[in-house]
Amino acid sequence: MKKYNIQNNPFIVPTNDGKIIKEHFGLATDGNSKISIAHMIAPAGWSEPFQTPEFDEFTFIIKGKKQFIIDGEQVVLEAGQSIKIEKNTRVQYSNPFTEPCEYLAICTPAFSINSVNRED
Repeated sequence: MKKYNIQNNPFIVPTNDGKIIKEHFGLATDGNSKISIAHMIAPAGWSEPFQTPEFDEFTFIIKGKKQFIIDGEQVVLEAGQSIKIEKNTRVQYSNPFTEPCEYLAICTPAFSINSVNRED
């Protein structure tokens, strides 16, 4: 029995805002409820509604910049930087910049649409 799993076929999350989300491990790919790991590309000018997730979210920026509004405070991360946002924190993610932002997102427990609590 193998003690490893190479992910060559991540789940591509359908979006309607131009954002590319490829979940490598998590609920959508292998049923793992403890952690999700996704590779994402947010296009220039992208944003999403505020949310208050029931999971910790770690973000590592690979290329470009990403803006976070965390409990009213604006934070901008650039390539090579990372952040942990604790669960039950109101946050908005966006890329108001002119270049796409490529990053990794890791959620513990795993991301689920039912626990992200996006605002309308």
